[in-house]
Amino acid sequence: MTDLEALIGLNKVCDIGTIRLGKLLNYFDKPENILKASQDKLMAISGIGENLAHQICSLTKEEIDRELELAKKYNLKIMTLDDQGYPENLKNIPDPPIVLYIKGTLKSEDKFSIAIVGSRRASFYGLTLAESFAADLSNFGFTIVSGMARGIDTCAHRGALKQGGSTIAVMGSGFNHIYPPENKKLTEEIIKNGAVISEFPIDTGPLKQNFPRRNRVISGLSLGVLVAEAARNSGALITADFALEQGREVFALPGKVDSRTSFGTNGLIKQGAKLVSNVEDILEEFHLQIAAGISKRQPKIQPALKADKTLSREEVDLYGLLSQQPLPLDEIVEKADKSVSCIFDILLKLEMKKLIRQLPGKQFLRA
Repeated sequence: MTDLEALIGLNKVCDIGTIRLGKLLNYFDKPENILKASQDKLMAISGIGENLAHQICSLTKEEIDRELELAKKYNLKIMTLDDQGYPENLKNIPDPPIVLYIKGTLKSEDKFSIAIVGSRRASFYGLTLAESFAADLSNFGFTIVSGMARGIDTCAHRGALKQGGSTIAVMGSGFNHIYPPENKKLTEEIIKNGAVISEFPIDTGPLKQNFPRRNRVISGLSLGVLVAEAARNSGALITADFALEQGREVFALPGKVDSRTSFGTNGLIKQGAKLVSNVEDILEEFHLQIAAGISKRQPKIQPALKADKTLSREEVDLYGLLSQQPLPLDEIVEKADKSVSCIFDILLKLEMKKLIRQLPGKQFLRA
């Protein structure tokens, strides 16, 4: 049995973790020796109780072979701590995953990563800003890390993808249970422009207890965590706690004081998280040294519009004035320096081409 096979087997044992594995390896030297040990010898190791020892002894070669077959079926790469290419940031946290299942590509540049997390039931404000910050950070060459959950996470991944940036999704389940199911298409897009990863065996379902473990990986992969919106007991706050324990930066977007989905972020700011209102606030925290050291990606939306012969010059110029944040009609008129009727006519054409959206109160933003 190879070390990889033994580690895949040990990773299937609940609650073994890197710390207990380290104690076992100190005594047994090799992963395969752990699987050959008797229950009594295993229980002699500090932190290995009867239940854990029984699980280790119960592991069979057939279970490990089936896991390898499933990995081949789903075209997954399996990586351990000793492998070259294991994410540098993640390797340096106190309890990195024993095994990573990876679909897509992890790159050395991914060490320049920012996590964006937040509420599954986010407001329009939170969703819009999560996508906008992800897009802006992508343009500076940062990889965007999130958890592929509904709400903020999904918008963070989409913001990076729209700019042709790289993004990493960390799952709280195995690859046999993509969660949430409506994000299967998003998963495929992420794989083409980054990676989807999980530390959980392939058949593991999206169990509630898995998500805090997933959150430590999200922060562990990143240099800093931006909490876009979070309720009082949001899982995003767990990610922020892990970030602090791991020595990462914590950023938070301020929200309305009477908004339930902003209680968490406003609380983080009170506790010392950095309040951010634009991407420069994040870059400033790293003294721009990181941003200067990575190749800046240019936004891909504007050149694509210029190449589209169905758009007039006026439509391209007006689209360039808009962003993911709503802009009132009077401000658009002021910036464009054209008549209201002319501006409204161009906006209507852009809306019909599904490039922009109109919100109540004659406010417009990019679709």
